[in-house]
This record gives sequence, C-alpha cells and structure tokens, in this order.
Amino acid sequence: MATATARGAIEAAEYPTRMFIDGSWCDALDGKTLRVINPADESVLAEVAYGTRTEADRAIAAAERAFPAWRALSVYDRAKILKQTAELMRARADKIARALTQEQGKPLTEARLEVLHAADTFEWFAEEGKRSYGRIIPPMKVAKRHYAIKHPVGVVGTITPWNFPAALPSRKIAPALAVGCTVVSRPAEQTPLTLILIFECLADAGIPPGVANLVIGPARPIADAFFEHPSIRKISFTGSTEVGKELIRRSADQVKRLSLELGGHAPLIVFPDADVHQVAQAAVIGKFRNNGQVCIAPSRFYVHEKISKDFTDAAVELARSLKIGNGLEPGVQVGPMFEARALEKTSALIEDARTKGGKVLTGGGRSKRFDRGYWFEPTVIREVNGEMKLMTEEPFAPVMPLLDFDKLDDVIAAANNTPYGLAAYVFTNDLTVATRMAEGLEAGVIGINDPVPATPQCPFGGMKESGMGRELGSEGLDAYLETKFVSVGLRQ
Repeated sequence: MATATARGAIEAAEYPTRMFIDGSWCDALDGKTLRVINPADESVLAEVAYGTRTEADRAIAAAERAFPAWRALSVYDRAKILKQTAELMRARADKIARALTQEQGKPLTEARLEVLHAADTFEWFAEEGKRSYGRIIPPMKVAKRHYAIKHPVGVVGTITPWNFPAALPSRKIAPALAVGCTVVSRPAEQTPLTLILIFECLADAGIPPGVANLVIGPARPIADAFFEHPSIRKISFTGSTEVGKELIRRSADQVKRLSLELGGHAPLIVFPDADVHQVAQAAVIGKFRNNGQVCIAPSRFYVHEKISKDFTDAAVELARSLKIGNGLEPGVQVGPMFEARALEKTSALIEDARTKGGKVLTGGGRSKRFDRGYWFEPTVIREVNGEMKLMTEEPFAPVMPLLDFDKLDDVIAAANNTPYGLAAYVFTNDLTVATRMAEGLEAGVIGINDPVPATPQCPFGGMKESGMGRELGSEGLDAYLETKFVSVGLRQ
C-alpha cells in the first residue's frame, strides 16, 4: 500500500514525481511525499509529491483563472493540443506502459493496450469536440428567433481509481478539455505515475497554464475542496458504489453536476449454440484480465445446462494454464493483485463460498510461488448459490463462479437480480436470442459475443446503482456541456 512520508532518500529518476499546477511542476508545500509500491515484489517504486487541501485549492484557483481564455479559444485550436497529446502518448507508450505495469501490476501487453486506448480517447474527443452542435428551433411567432447553443460547464474535478490509471482519467480529461472546460485531476494514491506521464504529454503538447492540473493527495481533503469550492461546477468520479452514494449526498449543497461510473456485477451468459471452447477462452480472458480487477469484468457465469460440463472442463483447463508472474516478464498473462487488502478480500470471498457449499475446481488461494507481492491463483468455483458474498458483493477478484441455467427468461431474471447494472455479456449465434437478451438485460454496456466491448466512440456507463451518466462516445462530450436556449425578438 502507498504510504505518505517526509521526502527521503528514495527517488526514481526513471519517472517524474511531481504534481502539475498552473502550468508548473511542483512538490507539496510541506515537502511530503507518497511511496508508490510495486505490487509484484512490494518494493518502493518511487516517491511522488503528496499534497493537501492547499494544493487542491491552488489548482482550482488556477483552473478558474484559465477557464475564460480556454473557453474562448477556437475548438480547432483546442483539438490541436489534444491530438498532439495523443501522438505524444503513442510515441511514449512503452515508457508509460512500463510505469503502469510496475505500479499497478497488470501485464505489460495489457498496460500498453490501455495506454493506446487512452491516446485514442484523446484523439476521438479532439475531433468530436468540433461537433458539439447547437440547433435552430422554429418559432411560433414571426418576430422571434429561437436557438440552442452548447456552453462548457466550467471547472471540472476528476477522481479516478487505480485499476485503469491511463484509460479512466483520459475518459474524463479529454472530453472536458475538448469542449472548453478546465480540469483538476486526482489520481489514485496507488497509481499516480501513469497520470503524471500523461500530464507530461499534455504539457509538452502546449496546454496553457491552469487549463489542466494534477493534484496528488488524500481523498477526503481533495474531495472537500471539490465540493466546497463554488467554481468547481462538475465532478466526474469512477469508483465504488458506496463512495458514489456519498458524493451524491454531498453534491446537494451546491447542486453540483456529477458523472458517476460505479460498481458492477456483470453476468456472462452462454447459450448452447455457442462454440464451447471459443467461448470458454473468451470468458477466461474477460474474467482474468487485470486479475479480475475490472469494473465490467464478468462476475457470474451462467452456462446452459446442455453444455455446462464441457464449458466447465474447458474453463478450468484454461485458467490453470494462465502464466502468472511479474507483468514485465515476457508471456505473462496474470500479474499480482494491486495490494494486500485485495488479497485479503479475495481470500474471504473464497472462504465464504466454501462454507456455503461452493466447490473450488482450480486455484482458491494465494500463490506460493512468490516470496513477496500480492499473488492470488486464478480460481474457478462451482456449486454456487445466491447466499454467497460472491453473488451479492462486487468481487473485483480473479474468481470465476459457474452456474447452470435452462430457460432464457429465467436467466434474464437471475442476471438482473442485483442492484448493479454496468455490463453484461451474452454468447450465442441466434439473432433472436441475442436481441431478446440485449433488450431484456438491465445493463448499460452489453457485449454480444464480445468480452471486451469498451471503445472511445461508444457510450460507457451503468444503470441502477452502477452510476449516472455516460463516458465516451458523443454522450461523453455532452457530460461537460450545458445547453443554453436563446430567444431573440426582432424589430417590427
């Protein structure tokens, strides 16, 4: 786990370690730093500047000052900076991905794909920002003219978690900047290096002082600054449903706009006409990428009883064959979990399932191959029931619970029997079944024969307790815009 310290002897020349406020790289005023831990071996990877409410207030003030000029800048000029940022991210993808792997744990191949996805997000919104159109509205009286125009919401505060430290901030920063908002971003304490490197790209692309600010510090004081400062007009948060509900309550005082991408408990449903081995491979990839620490990762696997045994056998064999190791090593498919708490929670989920009748088919415990680090074996479990915490809490763990089903309506009901509604997956070659599932499942993202559906040009977000609003796609642009209605009376 990352820990705050006074600045000491540990320095990582390999990576930048400062915050970015009002166009300048800076340390914390009190000199405090935060140790970033490599989850593969628990070594100290770097010490980064660790600010307080003071740094957050400075960044908000800088963003407020910068907003009028940035809003007034041509959308084409803003787009040039965002596109140059994307190009720099691609040129530096190897370095950014290496930092991501070292601080977060995922394999280097996954990390690099994430960085490229983040770069694509910057480029997509650079272009989409040019299409934040208004409209002309026919008047009822000949002496009037009506039209609607878009206006940037203002200064935006962003809060992002540790599991996708490149992709998730980019989904917030890029659209906000594209439409003329200014930004203050807080990364997760465990994974600040990736976002520091992305901010280096923004700075080198020519972002004006105060337009984009990076503050690293404890969650509560920075959130307090976001909610209490009237110039913060919008907060975009990705994280747990529990925290999201607290943010909704806090937003009431100033009626702040929120975008919330929260927890998930995605079902993956396999029908008997699907190719069992191909689907098992896709399901294992979808489940165990980033060690199951993915908000849209499938968490409950409903397999038609006609193919249940074949699917189970294939999934167990594939899970056992996954190569576990340090994400920097060639061929590694599963890295460590991100911190000790994740290991403890996963162990508790497995123990709870065992005591309630669950049968572990492979995995089920901490890997004994490693002396240090946060390692858990990819786990497949059957004899699952609704009383288990695996089925009621967001697992965020490398655990694959398998259940059987027979009827389409029954599996829809089972899949929807959760307060979450972020993602769902269906594997079938029957168009009628696919259509009924797409229409019947209560989820904001549905992958039909697609275990990794997220892409910059398509909307992403959840239903029910999985969030409010959408990121990515044109909807992701709208999240940072206000609509103004203008009525003009003409002289007679």
